[in-house]
Amino acid sequence: MFATDCSHPTDTRQRKDTQEQLRYAITPCPLGLLLMAASDRGLCALLFADDEQALIDELQARFPAGELQRDQAGLQDWLDAVLTQLQNPSRRADLPLDLRGSAFQQRVWQTLQTIEPGKTMRYGELAATLGSHARAVARACASNPIGLLVPCHRVVGADQAVTGYRWGVARKSALLAAERKSAGA
Repeated sequence: MFATDCSHPTDTRQRKDTQEQLRYAITPCPLGLLLMAASDRGLCALLFADDEQALIDELQARFPAGELQRDQAGLQDWLDAVLTQLQNPSRRADLPLDLRGSAFQQRVWQTLQTIEPGKTMRYGELAATLGSHARAVARACASNPIGLLVPCHRVVGADQAVTGYRWGVARKSALLAAERKSAGA
């Protein structure tokens, strides 16, 4: 998995006279529904919800200038790779990522990708690694548009409590349990 060099927010990539094309697909998964969206640079969103319209609304809110086009067939190989990772966390989906955020968010998201499946890191530990504060790290995790592949679910509370996941603590717990089981922990 790799990230393209997109360290600036979405707004700076848009010109007033152009509209970015984003392809997306939605599929059922063990965590409910999964929406995957891709720009011409790579995967720019991987979202979870229980309702298809909620997923589309979140995607449109994240990319207000984006022209959304459903493309199930065109994204099927990438969907299959993500679904395989959900079923077997040791088989990481190696997809190009189009990560968009502030320089600090980028640093957090890059660091998250170094946490091995089946392992966790406390918010405070991650903050210390980055020379920041736990709340800032938590906000960056909550802003992560690419669930699972940018594994913010691997960051836990000070007492190892499963807390604070953008797509719900139940999904975070399920992801962690599957990774522990796959890792033999």
